[in-house]
Amino acid sequence: MEQSARYLLFHGVIILLLGLLAGIPYGRAILKKEQEKLITAWRVAHSSLSMGAILMFSLVSILPLLSVDLTMKWVIVVLFIVTGYSFTFALYLGPIVGHRGLSYRGPFLAKAVYLGNSTGALASLLGTLVLLFSAWKTL
Repeated sequence: MEQSARYLLFHGVIILLLGLLAGIPYGRAILKKEQEKLITAWRVAHSSLSMGAILMFSLVSILPLLSVDLTMKWVIVVLFIVTGYSFTFALYLGPIVGHRGLSYRGPFLAKAVYLGNSTGALASLLGTLVLLFSAWKTL
């Protein structure tokens, strides 16, 4: 396995662990009959981070199949690792501080959640575009 794929696998496992651990506050929120807004926020964190990790695992398996140079593979890996940690930051901080991070308004912590979401979305978009280019070059 290429070193870039090993890094993606390692960080994917960390993101999966954090996604599964988000199930603890999710379950607690349900049991305590918290507001639906908080339950939803923890459910999104739990499921989205787990799905993001699974995406990273699937990329591990296709990286060796791409007919691009090592630099392009590392760009894909770095962008998806940044995506994973940015969304982890935003999806954990959001329910804790009570903000969804959909706009850059409000107190500092609301802005921090927004920046986490924005960074994750931008890195994901760029990573997907580089992956698309790499898949096209592999045809």
